[in-house]
Amino acid sequence: MNLQLAHRSAPVRLAVFMGLLLLIWSLPALAITQIWGAGPAALILLYVLFICGLQIWSKKLYGYAQPLQHYGLEITQSNAINLCLGLAIGGLSLGLMLNVEALFGWLTWRQPPGLSVALTGLGVAIAVGFAEELLFRGWLLDELERDYSPNLALLIGSAIFAALHYIKPWSEIVQNWPQAFGLFLLGITLVWSKRGCRGRLGLAIGLHAGLVWAYYCVDVGNWLAYTGLVPAWITGINENPLAGLMGLLCLSSIALNIRYWTTRKTFQKRP
Repeated sequence: MNLQLAHRSAPVRLAVFMGLLLLIWSLPALAITQIWGAGPAALILLYVLFICGLQIWSKKLYGYAQPLQHYGLEITQSNAINLCLGLAIGGLSLGLMLNVEALFGWLTWRQPPGLSVALTGLGVAIAVGFAEELLFRGWLLDELERDYSPNLALLIGSAIFAALHYIKPWSEIVQNWPQAFGLFLLGITLVWSKRGCRGRLGLAIGLHAGLVWAYYCVDVGNWLAYTGLVPAWITGINENPLAGLMGLLCLSSIALNIRYWTTRKTFQKRP
């Protein structure tokens, strides 16, 4: 049975895995929601089940002895350095973009967020980066690459990444359309980050977390105010700095530099 499933098409394998995962999760999630109400507990349980199920799935279907390491979660000095480097690239890139906008008079800075906001944001950002990179650039990309060419797997995986972050009413989708392009471009960049590091996820996790961290500090810390001198589609619709023309230019710059650096094997040295 495992052998038959391993040779089915990628859409079938993805549907079976996710279907089983949601089936196992649904009853405990319902109980958690009834007891503690809506909150992160049910989602945390879902991700714990995902990690456990992923290891069983990979060992049974593909014979991976160390599934998480195969998907890029290596505990090495090189991977740790790449993670820190990604954090710096993501955070500083967004910060540089916002400072350029401040020089143009498009926004003004307020009181910086406190240390608690920064530390909480860092924890949230690393958790989001770890969770989403293992899911999208780890398991999902691996499944797609089994059936499709590297470029097609990159495009499909990035489209799925963007679409799952963009499940909103149609009116909001139309209003926030730059965000969809930004998410798609970010997905491509994160795949390049992984491939440029010989399959390690450190750089991708760090880059993803760096952008989330910077956005968290700006948003939750109420760090800036837009002046309204230019339309929101330039600075960011709904005050999301990555959902506008400047955000797309920022992400494009990151993508081109990551592509250039990883092609030159800047991040590929073994520990």
